[in-house]
Amino acid sequence: MQMAERTTRFPVDKKWRYALSLGFFAGLIWGGLKCAEFGLKFTEIVPGFWLEPFYRHSYLTSGWGIGLGLVAFIVFSIAASLLYALLFGKVVGPWMGLSYGLIWWLVIYGLLAPLLNLPTPFWTMNINWLITDLSLFLLWGVFIGYSIAMEFNDERAREPAGQAR
Repeated sequence: MQMAERTTRFPVDKKWRYALSLGFFAGLIWGGLKCAEFGLKFTEIVPGFWLEPFYRHSYLTSGWGIGLGLVAFIVFSIAASLLYALLFGKVVGPWMGLSYGLIWWLVIYGLLAPLLNLPTPFWTMNINWLITDLSLFLLWGVFIGYSIAMEFNDERAREPAGQAR
């Protein structure tokens, strides 16, 4: 069977529903991990740090503020997942997802943090916070990117002969 025969066109409405639900679960899983890393003191960057222009820092460190940060991460992940599906839906493999996570980390901590006067541009971070948040965003990007690559493309066709299930 040739590769052209194996690939099927993914229905457009299903594509957007998939990206929407993927973004929700990416935000829930990786946002939950962001809350856990803050709770376990791996970082002092609150989960809802990008809400600091709208809420006091003391509120964002409270239980309700951490919950609000999780909701903000879910909304952000939904938007990022839809954007990934639009721009990179046909890219195969995990590397674009890894790059996507890195790009978002640089945009948030390198561009938006100084622009919005947030307290955490990456050049002011403790090295442990930097590595922790960078790792989280890299894995978040791989989760979104590789999930979309596996769903929108026939990744099984790329496996070596005899290994496909």
